[in-house]
Amino acid sequence: MDKSSLIGVLIGLTCMYLLGHEASHGHWAMFISVEGVIAVFGGSISVVFMAMPLEKLKCLPGWIRRFMFYKGQGSVEIIRLISKLGEKARRDGILALEPELKNLQDNFLASGLRMAIDGSSPEIIEETLRMEILSMQERHKAGKKFFDLIKLYGPGWGLVATLIGQIGMFGQLGGSVEAMGKALALAVTATMYGTLLANAVAGPMGDKLGLRSTEEIVKREMILQGVLSLHAGDNPRVTIDKMMAFVPAVQRDKLKAAA
Repeated sequence: MDKSSLIGVLIGLTCMYLLGHEASHGHWAMFISVEGVIAVFGGSISVVFMAMPLEKLKCLPGWIRRFMFYKGQGSVEIIRLISKLGEKARRDGILALEPELKNLQDNFLASGLRMAIDGSSPEIIEETLRMEILSMQERHKAGKKFFDLIKLYGPGWGLVATLIGQIGMFGQLGGSVEAMGKALALAVTATMYGTLLANAVAGPMGDKLGLRSTEEIVKREMILQGVLSLHAGDNPRVTIDKMMAFVPAVQRDKLKAAA
């Protein structure tokens, strides 16, 4: 579970509950507008279908899981693991790492080590792993793009519904007060739905996915340098120093102690 995502969701829901309860005094039906839901949520869904291929949209459950759950290894665990592998490779030879492959949780690291064990040249290993990094980066862009589209067009559809509600209200001038009130409610609730969808849901989720993607790229670049260092037969301390280049200075003392 991504604790920061969970904390943010809980704080947001709590604030919305308190504000809504204070404004409605428990009469939550006043915030419900079927027309507003159709306009904002239906319109936003239509936008993403028009803007993105269906194959990409099938990945939506995975994007949501990535927002709420993060199972990746941290820098401390990666450096400790590669340091251990480096010591074994330096002592027994790189072929001694083959039994370790089945125990590795990171497929990227396992792929790099497998090529090194098979005797691939450093150039081939680097080229292959960099292509994998690029492919991963493109996949992650699709997830952020989805939420960016919702963030961009959700409020726009809310504005469309607002204008429709205002036109309906003006058309009822001099007529039924109830009809005017319904049209005005559509205008206001649609704006609220669009604003909430963009600022409380799509925006934060897209930003978190973008941040996770950047972290994953840096982590894989660090692993790539570690694999190349192991392949070259470097001293484990040299391997660690190369990987430390990808870690913020404030964290290096902690990582050195862990390694």
